[in-house]
Amino acid sequence: MSTKLHIKKGDTVFVNTGEDKGKTGRVLEVKPAEQRAIVEGVNLISKHTKPSAKHPQGGIIKMEAAIHISNLQVVDPVKGGPTRIGRRPNDKGKLVRYAKKSGEEIK
Repeated sequence: MSTKLHIKKGDTVFVNTGEDKGKTGRVLEVKPAEQRAIVEGVNLISKHTKPSAKHPQGGIIKMEAAIHISNLQVVDPVKGGPTRIGRRPNDKGKLVRYAKKSGEEIK
C-alpha cells in the first residue's frame, strides 16, 4: 500500500529537523512504502566497503541515507523558502501540486 506523497524525485527540499536541519537539497529517490526519501548532500553516512570492481581500493565511502518525508518540505519556486503543498485541478482538469505560500504550480 503506497500513499500519495507531497515530495517527488527531482524536487528541491528543505530539512525541518534533525542533524541536518536548515539544509536544502535535491531529492534523488523516493521510497513511498517506507515514507522516506534520499536527498543530495543530506544525512550522510560512512559506509565501509570491500574492494570490488566499482571501488577497487575499498575503504570508507560517504553516501546519503534515507530521511523520513515528515522532516522535509518542498522549497517554494517563487519565494524560495519552505512551503506546504496543496493539490488542485489545472486548466486541463489534471490534478497538480501547488505551493501554498505563493500559489505557484510546482512542476
